[in-house]
Amino acid sequence: MTMSISAPDDSKAKRNVAVLVAAQAFLGAQMPMIFTIGGLAGQSLASNVCLATLPISLIVLGSMLSATPISAIMQRWGRRTGFLIGTVGGAGGGLVGAYGLYLGSFPVFLIGSFMTGIYMSAQGFYRFAAADTASDAFRPKAISYVMAGGLASAIIGPQLVKATSQAFVVPFLGTYLTVIAINVIGSLLFFMIDIPKPPEPAADAPKGRTRWELITTPRIAVAVICGMVSYALMNLVMTSTPLAVVGCGFTEGDAADVVTSHVLAMFAPSFFTGHLIARFGVEKIVALGLIILAGAGAVALQGVDLNSFFIALVLLGLGWNFGFIGATTMLAGAHEPHERGRMQGLNDLLVFGGVTLASLASGGLMNCSGGTPVEGWTAVNLAMGPFLVLAGGALIWLALRPAED
Repeated sequence: MTMSISAPDDSKAKRNVAVLVAAQAFLGAQMPMIFTIGGLAGQSLASNVCLATLPISLIVLGSMLSATPISAIMQRWGRRTGFLIGTVGGAGGGLVGAYGLYLGSFPVFLIGSFMTGIYMSAQGFYRFAAADTASDAFRPKAISYVMAGGLASAIIGPQLVKATSQAFVVPFLGTYLTVIAINVIGSLLFFMIDIPKPPEPAADAPKGRTRWELITTPRIAVAVICGMVSYALMNLVMTSTPLAVVGCGFTEGDAADVVTSHVLAMFAPSFFTGHLIARFGVEKIVALGLIILAGAGAVALQGVDLNSFFIALVLLGLGWNFGFIGATTMLAGAHEPHERGRMQGLNDLLVFGGVTLASLASGGLMNCSGGTPVEGWTAVNLAMGPFLVLAGGALIWLALRPAED
């Protein structure tokens, strides 16, 4: 008598993915909004143009510093609590940022940017939450579907910038007020999520590896490196893009359209990235992402006409998608459930640490490494090279290791 093997029941996982997709689409719209205007607002408030992208850097720094505590909160009290804390941070950041613009105060504006990082950190855990209740077979698809929710945010966010950035006498004030509303309304979504709290560990339960043991595990180390490089280089170029577009004689609306195309390219492939990972293997998809990121830099170095900006930023988004979703999938399968809070918090601490440095470097390279916007844009894109070599070398090293490792 033949025994049939029943397929895993992913009904709960699919319901959670639907909620997380909606959150990524609606709440996530605030990130392209703020990344589109953050540097421009900073440039108008800062006494030194080299600090124009400091608001973006403070967002990422806030995200980096929030990652470990939010991960620990989720491990103890559940995903919903952590996600609601994120919306409080997002709304608070919008409020303080709006107040800073009203006062014309760069320091107050920076405080609001730092608070926005709390939301950005919580949003980063949407992808891990998608995997919590998913079977092994559904996991890469669940992660990529949630990331695909950013497709809607790519359209909603920049269009809201166009509608709100000049709505008041104070430029960009309307955009930050809109961010507050997005967080208040979007927080209601998390009352529909159904991810059980992690069980309290028994006294004799496995403690799991230490952070050092985790990060020195070859597969985890390579996943973290590739995730850091993919995200940091995307942020390095995207942060300076509005400054470059406007600096080369185009309008703020053109800059918003370029960012829209970029964010669409970041998330649109997510409908099939999980299938590609399942079909070809995660390492090949990460490698493809790194190659496409290199292509983005090559196109950007060819010229500063509007078409070049569009093509380079589309490639940048596509490369980020394959590189970052691939690295996330690699990491999610390389640690045990009881190590989740420790490893995911450490991963996002390191990833957003790299992104913080990239966003800090972006303003300096763009505004202070040459006499013209063209020279600054060239410096930004040349800076990608060494880090792509690092991540590519790490992947090759992993591939050449004996199979038993």
